[in-house]
Amino acid sequence: MTQNIDQRAVNTVRCLAADVVKGANSGHPGAPMGCAPMAHVLFNKFMTYNPKNPKFINRDRFVLSNGHGCALQYIMLHLSGYEVSMEDLKQFRQLDSKTPGHPEANDTPGIEVTTGPLGQGTDVYYVLGISNAVGLAAAEAHYAATFNRPGYELFDNYTYCILGDGCLQEGVSAESISLAGHWKLGKLIALYDDNAITIDGSTDVSFTEDVVKRFDSYDWHVVVVGDGDNDLASIEKAIEEAKSVTDKPTLIKVKTTIGYGSLNEGGEKVHGSPLSDDDIKQVKEKFGFNPEQKYFVPQEVYDLYAARAEQGAETEAAWNALFAQYKTEFPEEFAEIERRFSGKLPEGWEAALPRFTPADPAVATRKLSEGVLTSLSDILPELLGGSADLTGSNLTRWKKAVDFQHPSTGLGDYSGRYFRYGVREHGMFAIMNGLTAYGGNIPFGGTFLNFLTYGWGAARLSALSHLRVIYVMTHDSIGLGEDGPTHQPVETLVLTRATPNMLTFRPADGNEVSGTYLVAIENVHRPSVIALSRQNLPQLEGSSIEAVRRGGYVLQDVEGAKLILVATGSEVSLAVETAKELAAQGIPTRVVSMPCTEIYDEQSQEYKDTVLSAGIPIVSIEALGITGWDRYSHAHVGMRTFGASAPIKELYNKFGITVEATIAKAKKVIAYYENAGYVPQVGLDF
Repeated sequence: MTQNIDQRAVNTVRCLAADVVKGANSGHPGAPMGCAPMAHVLFNKFMTYNPKNPKFINRDRFVLSNGHGCALQYIMLHLSGYEVSMEDLKQFRQLDSKTPGHPEANDTPGIEVTTGPLGQGTDVYYVLGISNAVGLAAAEAHYAATFNRPGYELFDNYTYCILGDGCLQEGVSAESISLAGHWKLGKLIALYDDNAITIDGSTDVSFTEDVVKRFDSYDWHVVVVGDGDNDLASIEKAIEEAKSVTDKPTLIKVKTTIGYGSLNEGGEKVHGSPLSDDDIKQVKEKFGFNPEQKYFVPQEVYDLYAARAEQGAETEAAWNALFAQYKTEFPEEFAEIERRFSGKLPEGWEAALPRFTPADPAVATRKLSEGVLTSLSDILPELLGGSADLTGSNLTRWKKAVDFQHPSTGLGDYSGRYFRYGVREHGMFAIMNGLTAYGGNIPFGGTFLNFLTYGWGAARLSALSHLRVIYVMTHDSIGLGEDGPTHQPVETLVLTRATPNMLTFRPADGNEVSGTYLVAIENVHRPSVIALSRQNLPQLEGSSIEAVRRGGYVLQDVEGAKLILVATGSEVSLAVETAKELAAQGIPTRVVSMPCTEIYDEQSQEYKDTVLSAGIPIVSIEALGITGWDRYSHAHVGMRTFGASAPIKELYNKFGITVEATIAKAKKVIAYYENAGYVPQVGLDF
């Protein structure tokens, strides 16, 4: 069988994909076999990368949105010379390997973003890939506008994405694709694996829209390739055309056959199950390979990709030389780029955080958050923010902010740092992940706390991917009042507090708001959810910025405490009032503020024993669901049902979140344990 080197490389990828999935006896061979031509053209003809330095700043970014097909990405990384060995391919989907079942940014050199695991609906977590890609492309546009100078195009990389039918069916893709068109992200190029198959079978049963018209209406440039199985020249021509369009993102609709070459090609059976031994043998024979030889790569294919990798190394060397010249002409900008991409914060940045005393007026924590963002906006220029159409409620826009917009709109420019996401919470969260993954950015985004779950798939991936993303969530409890139970997030913080590697903050006053941002920004590898009040809260005696670093601390103490009240956010001031009343009745009471349970849990047992001390009854107070508070307290003041629509004072009275109700419960708890003769310890975890 006579093949040119490019066709030989494509068929190598197809055969290797069959072997890799079969070796694991688990995975998805269909997409890798069908997408092999477009992946080869991308990696060997267009993408700029240096496997010896996977973090080269101006590298092209690649996202496999349909991440179940990750055998393809691992194979491309192996061929391209990344630290993904043949042995790593043989360990596909095995414990602690570099080649897990979906691409994980922290496991594999060359993976830009995590596009797994599966979840919500069909494959929502892989569909987030296209949304991450929009964030990566927006980050490039922002850095180019901020730092490029005539003769110094330091930031001009492309973001490439392969996506599938499932990606286009999930709603989050529509949110992000719409924004990409609005922002005119010309360096975003998506290749659509149009194989007309999902798990249920032919897309005829559920997906018959005109994708070309849809993307045209989103203001994308669209190119169609009729034979994506064999016509490498047309794929190459389409990508060249896409690169020539600078004011629109491009979708290249590539007609492919899932599992191309398999006996089951074109059908759903080849989607998520390994090929049989006989099928793999006939595939290899069909493509001119030895059917008895497994995990085989011809030397000429290795050589082809090695030449491309060498071009990438030369490109990086040229970029480094240009960057050195840039340093001479623009030393301040050079230093700023180096600082941001190294992950270092400006010296003394925390001094800009506002501090408060009890003499200062009561203010809603969402308003205090606005003050912190304003104070940090100049000293932390890598802080990028936005809101899902709730800017006036979330108070996320600082006064001098410039909107991130294409200059032609007259609404801002690409150097702007404020993102108008529209009513697109899920897209916003996923784009924020992409902004972070690009490097050098600390993004935040605002909506109501109850709407966090609209985009939970992306928020969960922030934690899984170890990304510093800040979720500014206002209207944080039944305290938001008249909007009622549809908007009152009684259960949401149970979810965030249960999520590994995610920090949940509910600050009580101005100092704690400043401390919350301090800790959120210091935690480079964890996302933070900040729950903020609509109602005004007093500045508290005993609070401090630094105390938030402990997660929970003694706000006010007394000699011989007979009770501990632990509270968060708006209920800390209620705890303080309750403690005063109890003291007047001869019950000395300690007040503990717990702005972040996750940080508190990480403290030493010795410290925690000084806060929630053994032998003293503890009552928690939070105007949210009580689930989870049994780890910290013996009894709870909070919500056991959904909320209701009414003014805040009426709601707190109805649900017993008052000084009087807390005193009554405290007395019952004290009496119960006095009668029992002991008070059990809480929160021990050995």
